[in-house]
Amino acid sequence: MATESDQIPARDTTDSGDAGAPASSPDPERAAAPDDVIREPDDIAPDTADGETGEARRVGPEGETEPMADGAEKPNPKAALVYNPIKVDGDALREQVVRIAEESGWEEPLFYETTVDDLGDDVTRQALEAGANAVLVAGGDGTVRAVSGEMSGSGIPLAIVPSGTGNLLARNLGLPLADPEAMIRAAFSGDRTPIDVGWARLTRDGGEVEEHAFVVMGGMGLDAAMIANTNPQLKKSVGWVAYVDGATRSLVNAKPFRVVYQLDGHRMHAARVQSVLFANCGSLQAGIELIPEASVTDGQLDVVIMQPKGFWGWLLVWRRVAWDNSFLRKFRAGRRVLSLRTKDNAVVYSRGRGVALAPQEPHPVQLDGDEFGEATHVQTRVDAGGLVVAVPPGHELPHA
Repeated sequence: MATESDQIPARDTTDSGDAGAPASSPDPERAAAPDDVIREPDDIAPDTADGETGEARRVGPEGETEPMADGAEKPNPKAALVYNPIKVDGDALREQVVRIAEESGWEEPLFYETTVDDLGDDVTRQALEAGANAVLVAGGDGTVRAVSGEMSGSGIPLAIVPSGTGNLLARNLGLPLADPEAMIRAAFSGDRTPIDVGWARLTRDGGEVEEHAFVVMGGMGLDAAMIANTNPQLKKSVGWVAYVDGATRSLVNAKPFRVVYQLDGHRMHAARVQSVLFANCGSLQAGIELIPEASVTDGQLDVVIMQPKGFWGWLLVWRRVAWDNSFLRKFRAGRRVLSLRTKDNAVVYSRGRGVALAPQEPHPVQLDGDEFGEATHVQTRVDAGGLVVAVPPGHELPHA
């Protein structure tokens, strides 16, 4: 027989608002909402170790605590300047960079001077290892070449501050040659655009192999001999005009040489030439357009084979470079004249991702106006978009 207690229904404990519900027996379905996981306090690891306050902090390479600037979560970006103290006024340039960095909210810049033994590649490597977010370079074409080669593939932007005798890369990029401050500001707040970098693998007579970058152009033959014969003191005094002296002395003993060359993806050729140029850019000093259609963003190198025959052959070379390319091509009527003219082979233009050169005997090589000794074989290639350059806001590259 059922007792009165047996007839009393069990108490509903699902209502969490019922003060009489047993605290130790929650309904699992309701307790698991909303993520369907029941957690006990001991299941959750603490955010900080014992004794720590939980504040973000900066640590060094070995994990040691370092102070953070103004309590910021991360440091401001910083720039590095690599400059040739012979080509620029280092004091004035450093002062400009410090001032503009401060105005832009960047950290105090890093400064590196080049030397005879270090044209800029080693100190650029140091700047990148120090965490530079942008690099500025001020010097001649050799300094720009060395710094550009070291920065190729890094993704860090390079700002070219016009200085030195040539500044051929700056000229080919259409940068403001007479406004260094505009280029300094471009490092901090300008646009970024990728350009190509050329590489030349040189094999010496003894079998040694070395590879160097170039951003404007390199060559084997008369052009390299001309640079080797240029008086360095005269170049320092009068700039690129000194090359005229070197050219005059080189032409006296200029003799064609036999070379086998091959563009990537094309058949092999053999010719007697005075010079073979491989170029990333086409403009030279004094407004001379050696290769009018050369582009630093097309992922290819332009190859120029100079093979004049005698005095009249050199006149054809000069007409093609100094008159046709640099003057007539600028006008519609001039381009019409060029289209009707009979072609000659004193200057032959080609284009490809690289070219291999093998002269019968060692010949001098130049890269961006610097002599690199003699080589028995040259293999060139292009690193498409390998270098990021900083340009003023809204600036568009010529021939891009």
